[in-house]
This record gives sequence, structure tokens and C-alpha cells, in this order.
Amino acid sequence: MYYSTYARATFAFRPSNGIVHELSILRVTGLVGGTLLFLSSFLYLRGKRWSRSLFVLVACLALYVILVSAYPNTVNWLRTLLNLEGFAYGRLLALTICASVAGILLAIYAKARADQVQHLLDRVICADAAERMLASPAAAASIKPIMILMPALNEEHNLQRLLPRIPREIGGKQVGILVVDDGSSDATGAVAASCGCMVARNSIRRGQGAALRVGYVILQRCGADIVVTMDADNQHSPEDLDAMLAPLLSGEADFVLGSRRLGSAHTSDGVRSAGVVALSHLISILSGQRITDCSSGFKAFRMRPFSQLDLREDQFQNSEVLMEATKKGLRIVEVPIRITERAHGTSHKGSNMFYGFHFTKAMVKTWWR
Repeated sequence: MYYSTYARATFAFRPSNGIVHELSILRVTGLVGGTLLFLSSFLYLRGKRWSRSLFVLVACLALYVILVSAYPNTVNWLRTLLNLEGFAYGRLLALTICASVAGILLAIYAKARADQVQHLLDRVICADAAERMLASPAAAASIKPIMILMPALNEEHNLQRLLPRIPREIGGKQVGILVVDDGSSDATGAVAASCGCMVARNSIRRGQGAALRVGYVILQRCGADIVVTMDADNQHSPEDLDAMLAPLLSGEADFVLGSRRLGSAHTSDGVRSAGVVALSHLISILSGQRITDCSSGFKAFRMRPFSQLDLREDQFQNSEVLMEATKKGLRIVEVPIRITERAHGTSHKGSNMFYGFHFTKAMVKTWWR
């Protein structure tokens, strides 16, 4: 009660002549600031930078600042709406609240535009990498009915053990391998090439999702039918490929997800395992599709329906792929797989907290858009 009385007494203070003079200066500052904002936005955005929507947004803000500075009574309705009539600086408080809301909306708009530019740049980079890959005369001949797609970052030792184990024929169909070297500093690309694989390369490290998108573009352009994504760290077992491909070859599914929870996983990280369970429940709720292993990178799908997916995540793409697949109506089936411990190198996923936060963010973003 004491605090409430003190707050009312403070804001009920009537301005003296000195404060009235200060508010007059504030109004002049608003007139000058609004005018400068309008002129600067016009001068900056004209020519090659022209953006009609951005100019209209900034111009409306500048003109409103000018209007309010010249005629303060025009915001009395806003003060009444926010129930600030009993405060000495009610109009100023109302304007501050609205300016804060406008600032938040402007930040959201700027982020959306930045994401749009990033998406366009990603398409250019993927197309460039695909063109360089397909410029080789042997590229088209290397495309098989079933293609294994592996994003790889500094995995030369693991690839030396993994690639020879992959069968070259499954279910009477030939199998090819495309490795996307995501800016490795070791001999990842050379090892893959020596094993007879197609090799595409990102000049810099861009993330697993970005590397996979390069592979998707290449395989789609080459007319690949069935694609299997595997991690290059030798944790996925090639012996599970038959089970992964069976629902696709029989026509039962468009998309097959390998699940360690339905199979087995050799791991000492109980926290991450618990996180997979929790996040799988969350993605099942958001998507309406029961998923038991949302972070699995072992997937198989038919390229034609998969090409409908709108994929943008550079790193934490597993949740995005699953959310997009359910939104586009792909028939999803899970099969048991085995996950083994990594023999060489370390994971590039970061700490459990970091991975969980960004994985969830990607999931929610994809659900919302």
C-alpha cells in the first residue's frame, strides 16, 4: 500500500516552468529528428538500395514523430487507451511504449529480411557447388539408382573404415556414394575420391545442413531416385541399409528414419540420450507424427517428394527435415538401427545445452513458418 501511494504521488507531480521549457525543447528535437530521419531514409534508399516497403515504414515513423512533436494533443487518445491519464508524463510514457513495440516489430522485420537474403545466398552457393561438381564428364555416370549422401568435415580416418563397407548393390539396384566435403582441413575429399566416390566441396565450413543441401541439389539435377543420408563418422552401420531401404522399395513409405531407440546405441552420454527422448516427444506433438529418434541423421527417401521440402538450416537440420516432411505429407516410417561409438575425432555438435537449444529453435521455427 505504501509503495502504491508513493508511486501515485511521484507521477502526479505537476511540472514547473523549467520542465515546461524542457518539454518544448523535446518537441523541437522531435521535429528536427523526424525531419532528419525522413530525409536520411530517402537519401540512403534511393537508387540501387531502393526498397519501397522499408521506405514507407521509415517515412511513416518519421512523419508520425513530426506530427506528435508539432501537435502533442494528437496522442491523447493513446494516453487514454493505455490508461495513463493520471500521470504527469502520460503522453510521453504512451509514446515510449509504442516506440518500444515499433522497435521490436522493426527488429523482427529486419531479421526476416536478413533470413531472406541468407536463403538466396545459400541457393547461389549450392548451385555454384553443384555446377562445379557436374562439370566433370564422369559425374552423370556416377549417379546410381540408390545414392548414399554423406556430409563430412575432417573425417578422413573414419571414411577409410566406413566407405569400403558400403555395398555397391542393394535389392538388385546399384549404389553410388556422394561425399560433400564441408571445408575440411585434412584429406577427407582425397580419401573419398580414392574409394570411388563422387566428391563435392564447400570452400568454407558451412554446417551439416548446408553441406547436405549441396548434395540434394546435385542429386536432384542428376535425376537420382532414392537417397540415403549417413554420417561420415562411422557411427551408422552400412549393414542397416537393407532395412532402411525396404519400405521405400516396397512402396510403403516416402521417407524412412533410422531410430536408435528402436534399435541400439552405444553411448556414454546419458544427458544427450535423455534429451533425444524429450525432443522426440516434442516434435511428435508439433508434427502429429510419432517420432522416436528426432536427431538421427540416418535417413532414406525418394528424391521426388523430398524435393518439395523447404530446407534452410545450416547446422541443426534434422528437426527441420522431419517437420517439413510431415508438413508436406510424406509417408514416414521408422526402422531400428545400430549406433556405435565414434572411433576417431570428436563430435562437431557442441555441448548438450548448446545443441539442445539450437535444435529446439530450428524445430519451432520450421513448425511456425
